[in-house]
Amino acid sequence: MPKPKDKVPSRGKQRVLIIGAGEAGTMIGREIVGYPEGIYDLVGFLDDKGEKWDTTICDRKVLGSIERLPQVVKDEHIDEVLITIPSASGNLIRQISDLCDLVKVKYRILPGVFAIIYGDAHIHQIRDVEVEDLLKRDPINLDLESISSSILNKRLLITGAGGSIGSELCRQIAGFGPEFLVLLGHGETSIYNIELELKLTYHHPSITPVIGDIRDLNKLRSIFAEYRPHIVFHTAAHKHIDLMEANPEESVKNNIMGTRNLAQLAGEFGVERFVFISTDKAVKPVCIMGATKKIAELIVYMANEKYPETSFITVRFGNVLGSRGSVVEIFKHQLESDEPLTITHPDMQRYFMTIFEAVQLVIQAAAIGQGGDILILDMGEQVKIIDLAHDLIRLSGRVVESANIKYVGIRKGERLREELFNENEQLIPTPIKEIKMVRPEPFNHLKVNRLVDKIITCAQAMEIDAMLAHIKELVPTYQG
Repeated sequence: MPKPKDKVPSRGKQRVLIIGAGEAGTMIGREIVGYPEGIYDLVGFLDDKGEKWDTTICDRKVLGSIERLPQVVKDEHIDEVLITIPSASGNLIRQISDLCDLVKVKYRILPGVFAIIYGDAHIHQIRDVEVEDLLKRDPINLDLESISSSILNKRLLITGAGGSIGSELCRQIAGFGPEFLVLLGHGETSIYNIELELKLTYHHPSITPVIGDIRDLNKLRSIFAEYRPHIVFHTAAHKHIDLMEANPEESVKNNIMGTRNLAQLAGEFGVERFVFISTDKAVKPVCIMGATKKIAELIVYMANEKYPETSFITVRFGNVLGSRGSVVEIFKHQLESDEPLTITHPDMQRYFMTIFEAVQLVIQAAAIGQGGDILILDMGEQVKIIDLAHDLIRLSGRVVESANIKYVGIRKGERLREELFNENEQLIPTPIKEIKMVRPEPFNHLKVNRLVDKIITCAQAMEIDAMLAHIKELVPTYQG
C-alpha cells in the first residue's frame, strides 16, 4: 500500500477520492483528469476488489479497499469523496457514509440510474447522498426479455401519469420502445412536465398528453376509442390518509368509481393487459383510503372473469420513498424550516422502497402476471420511522442527539405496522424472487357489485353515513 505523503498543492482545487474503480468510476475519473481547468484534483480510487489494488486508472492508483477510507482521507488530505458504484446496496452506501462522517469529509454519489439505464456517467450527475440511497437494496435481477417483448411496439395508456409512480413508469417504459404512450392525468402542470421530460430525454415522437378525470366515463370512452391501448397501467388514486378521512366520498369516487370505469372500458375495448396499482393499506384496511383500494382490487378481479380477453392484474406494495406527501418529504421540509420532526409514535414502522425499484418490479409484474393475479412486491423489512428521521437528520449535517423530535400520537386510520397480505391469502412464489402472488379470499360477486353500486350512488349524492355503512358491510375491518 502507498505510504502517507505530504499534501500536493492543487491551485485551490478540491482533492477528491473516488469509491468504485469500475466502469462508472472510470468514466468520472476520466472526465476529471481530462479537464485540468476544472475544480477537482483526482487523488485516487478505493475498491473492495483486491485484484484492482495498486493498479492504475486514469493515471491514478487504486489505493486499497473501502475500509481504508478514513486513513486515505487523512493521509491524502481529501476534500471530497465521490461514490460511483451504481450497484451498491443501501448497506454499503451506509457503511461508506459512516466512514466519511467519522473523518468529517464531504461525500456525494452518482445515482445508479444513470450508469445502469443510460450506460453513461458524468460529473454533473453527482449529487448529495439521500435517504433513498441508504435504504436501496441489492440490484433486482429483471427478466428484461419478457419486459421488452411485452412493451415493444405496444400502445400504452398510463393513468396518473404526472404522479410519483406514474411519471417513473413513463420514464422506464419509454426506454423499451413502445409504439406510443398516452399520458392521462387530471393536473395539467404535472402532465406537461413529464411530457416535456420524456420528449427531451427519448426524442420519442409518439408521446400524447391527455387531461382528463377517470371519474368521467364519457371522456375515458373517447380516449380508449381514439388510442386503442394494448396495455393500461392504472396508477391514478387518492392516497393521502388524512385528506381521505376528511373527504371519504372523494376517495370513493376516484378509487372505486374511477377504477370501475377503467376496468369496464379495458374489457369493452379488448385491452390486452390492465395493471392496477394497489397498496398495503388494502390489507385488512382500517382507513377509508385502504378500504376503497381493497374494493378496487375486488372490482379488478371481477373484471378478469367478466372480460376473458383481457388480463387484469393487481400489483400491491407499500410506501415509496420520495413520493408526494411521503414522510420523507415532510421531514425534509421540517428540517429546512427548522421545525420539530413530527412522528406519530416511536414504534411506528412502514415498508419502504425507492420509486425506481418499485416501478422496475411493477413493469416486471405486468410482464409475467396472468389474468386475476394479485402480485406483491418484496418490500424487505419494515423500517422504523424514527430511524428514518435519524438518517435524514444526519444527512442534513446535524447531530441526531440534539435534534428536535415531537411525538404527536397515532392519527385516525393509522396503525403501527402494515401488512402486504393477510393470513387467509395463499402466498405463491413466481419466477422473479422479488415478486410473490396471492390468491384472494373467496367472495360473493353479486353482493360486491350490488354494494359497489350503492356506495357510488351514496357518494355522488353526498349521503356519507349510508355510504360508510355500505363500505363497512363490504370491508368489515374498516370501522369508520
